[in-house]
Amino acid sequence: MTTAPEPSTVKRALSAHAAIGLLGGALLYLVSLTGTLAVFFAEMQRVEQVRAPEMSTITPQAVQRGVEAALDAERGGPTTTHLYVHMPVPELPRTTITTDTRATHVNTDGTLANAEEIAWSDFLVALHYTLNLPALVGITIVGILGVMMLALALSGVVAHPRIFRDAFLLRARNGNGVALADWHNRMSVWTLPFSVAVALTGAVIGLATVTAFAIAALDHDGDIEAVYAPLFGEEGEHDASAAPAPNVAAALGYMARQHPSRTITYVTLHDPLTRGQEIQVSALHERRLIFGETYRFDGQGRFIATAGLSDGEVGQQIAASNYRLHFGNFGGLPVKMAYVLFGLALTAICATGTYIWLGKRRRRGHDEPRLLKAWDAVVWGMPSALALSLAARFALGNEAPLAAIFWLSSLLAVLIALAPIPPQRFRRSAQGLLVLTCAIAAGLWFVNL
Repeated sequence: MTTAPEPSTVKRALSAHAAIGLLGGALLYLVSLTGTLAVFFAEMQRVEQVRAPEMSTITPQAVQRGVEAALDAERGGPTTTHLYVHMPVPELPRTTITTDTRATHVNTDGTLANAEEIAWSDFLVALHYTLNLPALVGITIVGILGVMMLALALSGVVAHPRIFRDAFLLRARNGNGVALADWHNRMSVWTLPFSVAVALTGAVIGLATVTAFAIAALDHDGDIEAVYAPLFGEEGEHDASAAPAPNVAAALGYMARQHPSRTITYVTLHDPLTRGQEIQVSALHERRLIFGETYRFDGQGRFIATAGLSDGEVGQQIAASNYRLHFGNFGGLPVKMAYVLFGLALTAICATGTYIWLGKRRRRGHDEPRLLKAWDAVVWGMPSALALSLAARFALGNEAPLAAIFWLSSLLAVLIALAPIPPQRFRRSAQGLLVLTCAIAAGLWFVNL
């Protein structure tokens, strides 16, 4: 004869079940929030590091001098396998050279300037892409969250047959959560195309990475580059014999003569200072979603071929279009502002959806004030933790432990939520803390100007 579990045991199990649901909702909320902020990734770099040389253009000869100076600075240390030159573009008018060990801004004449210090901007993007976890694990989780977001968006439409007919219906404010549900449903309708596009591209980016690693392990002895080569272009044959610095100026000169209308975004050097070195120039194509076509050159700057991102197979062009569609870095400032507006709405949808769920549980007899406060800790505490990490960046410098500060302060907010504090008082305190941390971050930025 089986014995029924004690009511207290059932209640604890239900609370644990709800807490697991809150964890999934918290990650969806965090990915939406950080993705919205990351729309202005380029602009944030300028805000984070104000004192860096800026320019609208730079000559091929100056880039050549900068590359040679950066390679000279690497001598005696670990061999640099890749070198990247970020070319000045309207949203980030800076030239920056990044090697395997350092990143340095470049003056207009090609001389090396100060070190790049954008730790918080990089931290934010890493938080969005991988949740600061090891790359493969983190991007897999984020890819799964993209699938969940897509499923929630589509199932929400199916579950509410009147959702489009009532697209602008907002009922009176009351105590049973109807008004909150209306706002949640209305925002879901208004942002549906955006939500589907962002969730789908995010899921593709995340899960494609997992698939690529699996294919590499099974068919290419772990060589991930061999998997990506048909999509994004292959590298030349490796030859580690020593060679002079690559002729980047010649490659850029070719681009200026043959493709003057293209906006060059990056120059990438593969295996520099070896006979197998190759120069790759990434350039934007107007009115295209692809992140850019890749033009391949040998070490002397002689054109080899393009990767085919602009005119190759349809699947190749679609893969190259996912990134700009996901982050909204096409169409200039109006598109970015639209992405921020829709992103904030999507973040609010994630927040209100869980509030609605908790409200329904309360009306069914499962009143759990600690879970409600825990969700308040997520909704208001995570933005506060981001602001606190930004304040730490300005107070402690580029080496501040930003990930640790963010996650520990977020965890602390949730732990405080478990204390016997009235829910309304806790929420007001969390909201006040968000205003305070944002003000502190802004003040410290002003002091560092």
